[in-house]
Amino acid sequence: MLRSIALAVCLTVPSVTAAQVGGLDDIVQLEILDGGQTDHGTYIGAVKVTLADGWKTYWRAPGDAGIPPQFDWRGSRNVGEVSFTWPSPKVFDQNGLRTIGYENQLILPVEITPKRAGKPVQLKGRMSFGVCSDVCVPAQLKFDHDLDASAGRNPTIAAALAARPYSAREAGVKSATCRLSPTKDGMQIEARVRLPATGGTEMMIIEPGDPSLWASEPQTRREGNVLTSTAELISDSGTAFAIDRSEIRLTVLGGAHSVDIKGCTPG
Repeated sequence: MLRSIALAVCLTVPSVTAAQVGGLDDIVQLEILDGGQTDHGTYIGAVKVTLADGWKTYWRAPGDAGIPPQFDWRGSRNVGEVSFTWPSPKVFDQNGLRTIGYENQLILPVEITPKRAGKPVQLKGRMSFGVCSDVCVPAQLKFDHDLDASAGRNPTIAAALAARPYSAREAGVKSATCRLSPTKDGMQIEARVRLPATGGTEMMIIEPGDPSLWASEPQTRREGNVLTSTAELISDSGTAFAIDRSEIRLTVLGGAHSVDIKGCTPG
């Protein structure tokens, strides 16, 4: 129910077709970068999204007014597990709406485990995502690329990997707890993380881990070494649901650095 409300909110930012703003090619371009093969047989690559000046695109949890990227790998050959490393995003405020994403360019590193070791890997499919400036445009771009196992270290991919959030251990997280309580429409979650300040205005994003659940925009506050974020979790079906705390993902976005925390304990 609230997911539908969120999509409606997104439309309060003017949405148009690519043709109305001069064509999609004038706004965004996509290419696949090669990073070679690792010692354990996986392939390193990256999806490179280049945006025109003043345009932005969205993170995996884009906020109430954003559109999350989605990938369709149909057509690919010898592709097993696919794992993304998301660089730390920025928080944008536009027309009173808060979104989370990237401006001008996104380099999204991806590690591919082949279904058959030692055999060539072809990435073929499409990426569906949103791009926004003063208006928002839905984009769907195709890709078709044979990964080069002999490619050397790619500095662009290396820089994007280095821009990932700190792990909980790297950031000095002492504890992460999640308190759950029922609400009229779903469940309230209060996440409390004990960690040093990450700089500037901090925001903690809560991802339920279950794709059928949606989290409202969080309210974040800090008291000493404890950062607290509260949100409401809603099921797409509107029915009762259970939460697996080990699947909850907390991301702290700070002015100096970000932190990726996987799982929380009862609190």
